[in-house]
Amino acid sequence: MPRVGVIGATGAVGAVTLELLAERGYDNVRAFASARSAGTKLADGRIVEEATPETLFAGDLDLCLFSVGARASRELVPHAVRGGAVCIDKSEAFRLTDGIPLVVPEVNGARAVEHDGIVANPNCCTIPLTLVLKPLHEAAGLRAVRVATYQSASGAGAQRLQRLLDEPQAEHDLAMDWDYDGEEFDEESKLREETRKILELPELPLSATCVRVPVPVGHAESVWLETEQALTPEQARELLAAAESVRVEEFPTPGRAAGGDEVLVGRLRRDPAAENGLSLFLTCDNLRKGAALNAIQIAELVLSRPAIPA
Repeated sequence: MPRVGVIGATGAVGAVTLELLAERGYDNVRAFASARSAGTKLADGRIVEEATPETLFAGDLDLCLFSVGARASRELVPHAVRGGAVCIDKSEAFRLTDGIPLVVPEVNGARAVEHDGIVANPNCCTIPLTLVLKPLHEAAGLRAVRVATYQSASGAGAQRLQRLLDEPQAEHDLAMDWDYDGEEFDEESKLREETRKILELPELPLSATCVRVPVPVGHAESVWLETEQALTPEQARELLAAAESVRVEEFPTPGRAAGGDEVLVGRLRRDPAAENGLSLFLTCDNLRKGAALNAIQIAELVLSRPAIPA
């Protein structure tokens, strides 16, 4: 059984990661967090250790699952790699770096073994989007994609989730709280560039509008796509019904997706505004398949297959 470290264990994604590891039988797991959270006793009795370069370099971890910010990942991941661990990183730090695989196991799992110690875990909206786009692209080719996201409070972390839960319902509102360059949010550019990298379609036209909604857990996306070849809604529904980790429902919602491990997709219909146009609606639990579960699935791919020699 591999020696596993969960870095960011007291955050929203880290807590789910620990739960899923326990469910899947991993029993040699250590929890790490910042100095502020070090010493915290978790519900299972585990004591949180401080994540320092020295601790992660010590050589007593085989696998590290990082759910911390990009700055912390850039500082800590290289030390863990030099200590002999394979690192699966959830931040944006390495996702678009040449030579570092960005992986959704059901979409491009073969890329996971091409690592040199680091595999990047995609954005929590990119993961479900690529799961749905992949079978449609294989069948009919993608010409263009337009996306509007409706992202839950937990996607901004445990503190943001708690703030929503404590907030009077009358104060609930939409938000657009990502870094802004004057034209688009970094969340929107991430969704475009990560989707292109995972699907290996570097020129795919993809535009996105991202919004934070007052929902605790579960990201949703409205998707309008154009295909090279005609694809009826009925054909699309059959393709998605057969796709791994996808479940077709007539009216998918974040509430129905929360706590589950599948991407729910529905509202499949023709888009009359585009040639060969289709529109659909998808949602998934952003803490599970949108983050923690995808990371663990990557790790299991890496552990089951030797890395390709440099």
